[in-house]
Amino acid sequence: MTSQAPTLVPGLAGIPCAESAVSYIDGQAGILEYRGHRIETLAAQSNFEETAWLLLYGTLPTADELAGFRAKLARYRELPPALLATLAGLPKDGHPMAALQAGYAALGMHMEGKLASRDEDIALLIAATPVMVAAFERARQGQPFVAPDPSLDTAANFLWMLRGETPNVLESHVLDVALVLHADHTMNASTFTARVVASTEADPYTVCASAIGSLKGPLHGGANERVLIQLEKVGTVDRVRAWLDDQLATRGKVMGFGHRVYKTKDPRSFVLQTLARELFEKTGSTPIYDVALELEKAVVEKLGEKGIYPNVDFYSGIVYQKMGIPTDVFTPIFGISRVAGWLAHWREQMVDNKIFRPAQVFVGSHDAVYTDLAARG
Repeated sequence: MTSQAPTLVPGLAGIPCAESAVSYIDGQAGILEYRGHRIETLAAQSNFEETAWLLLYGTLPTADELAGFRAKLARYRELPPALLATLAGLPKDGHPMAALQAGYAALGMHMEGKLASRDEDIALLIAATPVMVAAFERARQGQPFVAPDPSLDTAANFLWMLRGETPNVLESHVLDVALVLHADHTMNASTFTARVVASTEADPYTVCASAIGSLKGPLHGGANERVLIQLEKVGTVDRVRAWLDDQLATRGKVMGFGHRVYKTKDPRSFVLQTLARELFEKTGSTPIYDVALELEKAVVEKLGEKGIYPNVDFYSGIVYQKMGIPTDVFTPIFGISRVAGWLAHWREQMVDNKIFRPAQVFVGSHDAVYTDLAARG
């Protein structure tokens, strides 16, 4: 008697794989919460360092806890010179996400057994991520490394290290809010990857390196790059509706719209759209921003009743481009933020860990006959 085959759920859609208190989504109502706090409130009142602490430890930090955490991050931004040399020696035409993945692995090798606690590893990984991204970008542009400024927070420091000039208050604020918005999003592909690798009791550097590999894909973190390429392809406002009609007629993709979870407008996109409006009003509009506004209007008119609205990727790339950030650095910025969420899930996974070992639906053959090599046709 053969056992009944399990039912396949492609992509594990809707299948719970863990209990978690880190973040919560209601896709029908368009709600995202970190540890019970609505994302809109955190975007308006919090900052990345405070949000990272909230995700990691479950409560908002006290003033002393936040000051200590920020001081620790500032200290850990000073990376080993050999690690910086490794990043500088990577192929200049390689993708920054591949460099970041390599950087995590190398950082783990440098720090193995040198830190006293899990919390120290966490702080180092959060602090090191933007430094590694900026260091590789400077190196591939043939520019010298810019050392981190201990007086700046994560967002402002990244812009400083990337460009070698002090960012203005608006740019720093916009990036800081973007980091808050991207810090966690329940059991997405990279977080699931992180928890699977964590379940093997791999070290947190390996966990983050594996998560980066998942985030690199164009259907996950790489989507914001493809949105910008799409908008550049459309070109001008007067071409938007004809382009959209052609995409819909040929069943082509419209990047930046729709979500596996949200059936209404992504709450993070509301915040980013407001920030984009403020940024463009103060610094001047661009053709690509005008195309984006028209495309959102056209898509909502045609597909809004089907629950297809802009997601967070639609506006993030536009904002980053306006700040002069190269297109292929968009996804690493996602990683700069999401590392906090990955590590929060890593901590949670380790509380009552059990290695992941899902089943499969076997579709192959049985009782195959082995044929000697000489007799094979």
